[in-house]
Amino acid sequence: MLDFAKFTKYSKPGPRYTSYPTALEFSDSYEYDEYIKKLESQDPSRPLSLYFHLPFCKNACYFCGCNVVFTSKEDKMLRYMEYLKRELKILSTHLDCNRKVIQMHFGGGTPTFFSAAQLKEIIEEIKSYFPNFVDGAEISCEIDPRHINEDQMKVMSEAGFNRVSFGLQDFNEKVQIAVHRVQPYSITKDAMDLARKYNMHSVNVDLIYGLPYQTLETFKETLALSLTLNPDRFAVFNYAHVPWLKKTMRKIDETTLPLPDEKLQIMQYTIDFLTTHGYKMIGMDHFAKPEDELFKAIKKGELHRNFQGYTTKGGADLIGVGLTSIGEGVDYYAQNFKDMKEYEAAIEAGKLPFERGVLLNEDDQIRQYVIMELMSNFKLDIKRFEKLFNVEFKTYFADAIEALRPFAEEDLLTMDDKHIECSQTGTLLIRNIAMPFDAYMKHHASSKKTFSKTV
Repeated sequence: MLDFAKFTKYSKPGPRYTSYPTALEFSDSYEYDEYIKKLESQDPSRPLSLYFHLPFCKNACYFCGCNVVFTSKEDKMLRYMEYLKRELKILSTHLDCNRKVIQMHFGGGTPTFFSAAQLKEIIEEIKSYFPNFVDGAEISCEIDPRHINEDQMKVMSEAGFNRVSFGLQDFNEKVQIAVHRVQPYSITKDAMDLARKYNMHSVNVDLIYGLPYQTLETFKETLALSLTLNPDRFAVFNYAHVPWLKKTMRKIDETTLPLPDEKLQIMQYTIDFLTTHGYKMIGMDHFAKPEDELFKAIKKGELHRNFQGYTTKGGADLIGVGLTSIGEGVDYYAQNFKDMKEYEAAIEAGKLPFERGVLLNEDDQIRQYVIMELMSNFKLDIKRFEKLFNVEFKTYFADAIEALRPFAEEDLLTMDDKHIECSQTGTLLIRNIAMPFDAYMKHHASSKKTFSKTV
């Protein structure tokens, strides 16, 4: 069992490292023309990963950190569809859209807030610009079980979608009421049955620990109920309470949030419970059945991490389309406008709705590799790193190695000239272990309202 007192001392603000540099380093100093040059000069042999942000939700879930537009008005959704089409048209003038597409993801918001007919129209528009989806491409959608029907699932199935992710969060009614998301088990079970009926090859469920009124005992019940759904993957996220960034989080009574030691007990129980029932821990917060491609990738040390989470689809350029979407190339990140009026105004002017981003220098790319290897595979092959970047690891990262010594002394990782590798308990502190390699952390060290807590 974990020494919870020892672990809670590591509870401090830290990035989740869906990117490096993190989004805090994105700025408008990375200019539109530079971004366009990057798009136009991409290596045509590199495949594409497409992300489409469909931002609408009917109501606010108080825990949500996503960029969401709350509405029930049909005209807003139809208007957004038209701007998406116009954005695609502009994009096609700057990007070779005939490149192979190996991945596409619909995120939100609630993508299935759009009707079956609207989803079909969006998908057909996308495929008219991107005709070369490879066989076996991963095509996925985030789904709120409260907003899905058979017609929608059929449209996605016929369009080649093969992976869906259902947001569950917690089945306890008191917790659901506190976060403004009441979702009975029966609704979730019906959604899962639909996914299986329409041959979604992989079904993921998302849980969140650290929500109001959660205890170890209540979360045990949620896990047991979730297991009856027989998902292929679990994503079990540590709730990021950042009310200074997300106004809806201010509706949560902070005195009802579980303390770090309780959260650690929940996470430890979750690991034990899911591994006992045939799942393997993947990355920081995912679990998959042993036959899942994620597990195969981590065994080979080939797991990757991007803004959609863990993936086997490395070596692709990520193109973000829609409000607030983020794209990623070999040496840049680019984000669209978060404000709908600014997003529309850019498209009206015949431009992509690019707002900000960051160009990665050589040091950024070196640190990005190390951090993403640790976050994805819990280990770093130092000799492979040195061969890739032609630098001596122990010299380049002398300060980081020193900062990791306390982790090694507490058996949270092992470190020698060839490898850094986390122990099973060390994986729970992977964000802390990655942070010494982050050159930007010193700029944010004095701010308590920058990142969510690591524990």
